[in-house]
Amino acid sequence: MNIVSYGCGSNSTAMLIGLYRHGIPVDLILFADTGCEQPHTYEYLPIMDSWLVSHGMPQITVVEYTDSHGERLTLEQECLRSRTLPSLAYGYKKCSLKHKIEPQDKFCNNCPPCREVWARGERVVKFIGYDAGEERRRTNAYAHDIQDTKYKKEYPLMDWGWGRDECIAAIQQEGLPVPGKSSCFFCPAMKRREIRTLYHQHRDLYERAIAIEDNAKPNLLSVKGLGRDWSWRDFVEADKDQLSMCHLFPETNMPCGCFDGE
Repeated sequence: MNIVSYGCGSNSTAMLIGLYRHGIPVDLILFADTGCEQPHTYEYLPIMDSWLVSHGMPQITVVEYTDSHGERLTLEQECLRSRTLPSLAYGYKKCSLKHKIEPQDKFCNNCPPCREVWARGERVVKFIGYDAGEERRRTNAYAHDIQDTKYKKEYPLMDWGWGRDECIAAIQQEGLPVPGKSSCFFCPAMKRREIRTLYHQHRDLYERAIAIEDNAKPNLLSVKGLGRDWSWRDFVEADKDQLSMCHLFPETNMPCGCFDGE
């Protein structure tokens, strides 16, 4: 039983392409939807589904986190309800574990083919899309991987020597668009340029991100906002002030061209 944990980014997309090219069978492709993915991610899913079907591979199975009552709970809803930021803002990865890994594990626990593999005392093969430049991630996961009695983790991109450039090349060779970065629209790991893009192109999502930040603000002690040591609201307001000054400097690139720390 071979399954793919699909993130809808360049690495995992290239991994599916590579598995097809290498004749490695794939039985199940799981995408965990936090309910808060970037618009380009939701737009890419049907594009990839079409490619998969045309190549005789299974379509993507979308899984979601549900609470103890079986009700859908998005990461955005959880943050608003608890008046906190995503755990990554505090230096943890609980949001990914809860809303990405847990729904996939729950699905597999109830998947008959997976249960049959485990009943035989064998492990389900799970393909992970770390590229050749991320060896440290496989190294860091090694201790956990060898103790995992349910899953045998495989990192094919590393085995093939596919780095970022090779992944993008493989996607383009298939005539597919290169997917955008996969993340929630209020992810604390977003770069300043990505926040600017969100503000200008998806103002509604930006406002929802700010609502999470404002809602959590009374409870923040160690961090200042979604930027961890700075808030998105303060950054965007300062950015707008800086851009408004450009009219005063028509012959120069200052101040709007100044370095923003990225």
